Amino acid sequence: MGKPQNITLKEAAGLIQDGQQITFGGFTIWRRPMAFVYELIRQGKRNLHLLEVNGGTHSEILIGAGCVSIWESCWSGHELYGKLGEMVADRHVNGGMIVEDYSHGHMVARILAGAYGLPFFPSAQSLGTDLLNPEFDSLGRAGLRDGSHPKIPRKKYEFAPDPFYDRGELLLLPAANPDWAIFYASQVGEEGTVRVNVQTYADSEVIKAADKVIVLAEEIVPESYLRLEPEKNIAAGYAINYLIKLPWAAHPTGSQGFYDVDADFIRTFYRASKSQETFDRWADEWIFDIPDHERYLQKLGIGRLENIRANPVLGYSTRQKRGTR
Repeated sequence: MGKPQNITLKEAAGLIQDGQQITFGGFTIWRRPMAFVYELIRQGKRNLHLLEVNGGTHSEILIGAGCVSIWESCWSGHELYGKLGEMVADRHVNGGMIVEDYSHGHMVARILAGAYGLPFFPSAQSLGTDLLNPEFDSLGRAGLRDGSHPKIPRKKYEFAPDPFYDRGELLLLPAANPDWAIFYASQVGEEGTVRVNVQTYADSEVIKAADKVIVLAEEIVPESYLRLEPEKNIAAGYAINYLIKLPWAAHPTGSQGFYDVDADFIRTFYRASKSQETFDRWADEWIFDIPDHERYLQKLGIGRLENIRANPVLGYSTRQKRGTR
């Protein structure tokens, strides 16, 4: 037991090795560790195995940059700002990446099993659907379920009868234990206690399931403050390996209570993601031509950042137009 090691963004991204399995905290366009994704791309990471409950803007950028060779999840997109994951679709249709499709519930179950230290999670989800068609076992077709890959189970799933109440057939979903979880937190204590002030999604389980955890913190706060409301804390410091203090690290995704989603930024990216040529131009401007997170924030500008900064009482920005009825 102990507290996490404080390191820089560049040092943290340098810990990720080509070919490793990674996952992320957050949900679609909320609390994604985007600064870390940019740095992975700058460092030229390749053949990453991205396993996640659901994809989002972070997945699309990482995949578009050619960093991912295997993607296991259920969906990718940008919610209101771009319904489809164009980069996932392109790699799936045209090759260059293995896509292993599960349902949303399946992916949560796999992370739960990994968090609980179980080899599998029993479920009845999606029984009778084509999600369980053996022809769609992409990793199996690629010959990667031969036991030589420690993070890839020998089977995509298995069926078993209920041995206790005779309720019929069950689906057994293999546990997921990624090499790394990369997580953005609203607040982290001096000793590493992690707090998320709003919806926690599967964040706690993602932290527990991974072998090692990197947290990007919007704020470092006193542990005594976090102990006043322990029900809002989702992980203790001993569960975190590395900590980076990095304000605005989730941009352009949102951090509830701190800043809204940068809708215009994501819409612009979504348009750029419709072809590799336009994606590459976007990546040159927003990733490769910018050396670090500080220069990224400078390029965005104080006016843009202040426009999405949340009102500390209301928890959201009062400066943005949100539509009318």
